Formats: sequence, structure tokens, C-alpha cells
Amino acid sequence: MTTELAEFVRLRHAALVRRAYLLVGDQTAAEDVVQEALARTCAASRRRRVQDLEAYTRRVMTNLVISGHRRARRSERPAGDLDLEASADPEQPHQWAEERALHEEMWRVLQALSPQQRSVLVLRFYEGLGEAEIAEALNVTVGTVRQHTARGLRHLRALITPTGTTEEAHSREEH
Repeated sequence: MTTELAEFVRLRHAALVRRAYLLVGDQTAAEDVVQEALARTCAASRRRRVQDLEAYTRRVMTNLVISGHRRARRSERPAGDLDLEASADPEQPHQWAEERALHEEMWRVLQALSPQQRSVLVLRFYEGLGEAEIAEALNVTVGTVRQHTARGLRHLRALITPTGTTEEAHSREEH
């Protein structure tokens, strides 16, 4: 392993595991995906010069998840794997409970999306990547990214909007 790659792993491992967790929803599976992606990144960097280790690893991780690599049906542990206690303010214990509930709900709705939609939304809104960067990372067209974004957001809105409170329901009540 080159010193550049070793430094990349040292600095970015935790962030890569968090990203993988958002994609697969299981801490152990997330760590497996990161390990496999880093092994592939290491192998690729031996064969040729990898210009952007982060982008290459992100692409490998996303492709592994979408292709179903190493995914097994496991019982979900939505927020139990997240280290919410480390980020919680000990002076405000109710904040931690609210944050945990929010994470549990967010994970529940993300699981309802297809792996492609979930990957696009995580890359877009968690990682802050643009459409072109996502398209490159997933090896798809920008149009496909837009399609998955629109469908994923539509699906999320339908899941999050409480029954009977959609705009359509409000307009029916007014008339």
C-alpha cells in the first residue's frame, strides 16, 4: 500500500463507513463494503495511477451496494449502530432522544427506496455532490441521476406526508 493510500485510509475511513452505513443500514455490512472498496482501490492504484482516491472509492462502494455485493437480509437495527451518544449534548438528554428518533425515522424511509435511488440521494444530499459527479460515480448519465433523484424524492414525500394531509386532500376539504 502506498503512503498516499495509507494516509487516505487513515483520514477518511470513518467518513467512508458513515457513507456506507447510509447506503446499507447495517454497521457490519457497511464496514464490509468499505473494506472491499478499499481493497479494490488498493488493487487499482497498483495497476494504474488513481487520480482521486475518494471519488474512486466512493464509486466502488456505491457499485458494490447497488449490485447487492455482500448484502444479506439482516434484522434492521436503525439507529442502534449509530454513535449518537458521542454527538449528543450531555446537558440536554432530550436532544439525544429526539435525534435518535429522527435517525430511526430517516432510516426507515430511506429503506423504502431502491438501492439506486438511495445511492443518488445519499450522494446528493449527504455528500453534497452535483449531478455530474454522481453520474460519474455511478457510471450513469446525468438524466438517470435526475430521474432517480425525482423518483426518490417523490417516494420520500409520499412516505413522510401524513395520510390525509397532502395538498390534494386539503383541496378536497376546501371544496
